[in-house]
Amino acid sequence: MSKPIELAVLDMAGTTIRDDDAVNQCLRDSLQDSGIQVTRDEVNEVMGLPKPAAIQALIESKAARAPAEGQVDALHKGFVERMVKHYRTSSAVEPMPFAVQVLTELRRNQIKVFLNTGFSRPIVSAILERLGWTDSSLVDGVVASDEVRHGRPHADMIIRAMALSGVQDCKAVAKVGDTPSDLHEGAAAGCGLIIGVTNGTHTREQLMPHPHTHLIMSLEPLPKLILDTHLKPVVL
Repeated sequence: MSKPIELAVLDMAGTTIRDDDAVNQCLRDSLQDSGIQVTRDEVNEVMGLPKPAAIQALIESKAARAPAEGQVDALHKGFVERMVKHYRTSSAVEPMPFAVQVLTELRRNQIKVFLNTGFSRPIVSAILERLGWTDSSLVDGVVASDEVRHGRPHADMIIRAMALSGVQDCKAVAKVGDTPSDLHEGAAAGCGLIIGVTNGTHTREQLMPHPHTHLIMSLEPLPKLILDTHLKPVVL
């Protein structure tokens, strides 16, 4: 029998927040500012990572060299500006299907709920303000990638969420996300549940080779999985 879950840590874009490929497009547009053309699939390979790390990896892959001094910072600045504008103005910005209901149900059942993300805090703030999620009515907290030493796939953001929520046992944590880096983050932290959601940036087939206990088509079945006290690795 698995340890009861006390804390759920969910990714933002593509998991709890509708993305519509905006992150991918903004990364491609930002790299284009330096004349670096990358494909959607190439960006998808680094999705979920802290965005400076994603930008560096893409530059190294395409240019076969290390970025020039200050190049990553400059491109990341452009990316942040694009994403903040998107989340403040796009009519497409909204919660993913079932997100509000799921977050509400988890907290109603005394499960702590944190969001974490490869975004930096300025983008996180724009999202929370746009959706009206700033009053802690849906989540207990948010950890951004620039608030820890190492972002995904390292465990730092989950460890910070545990510290902030008072949860001490990693086996009492469920990690939920739509990218391979989310799943590897959950594995690095030793989470009791590692749940991939397949209606975001990656398909079931793309997530299958990566660490997981469950793959689900949407957030809808998440409360049952988390509240179940006898959990077995399955694919839904």
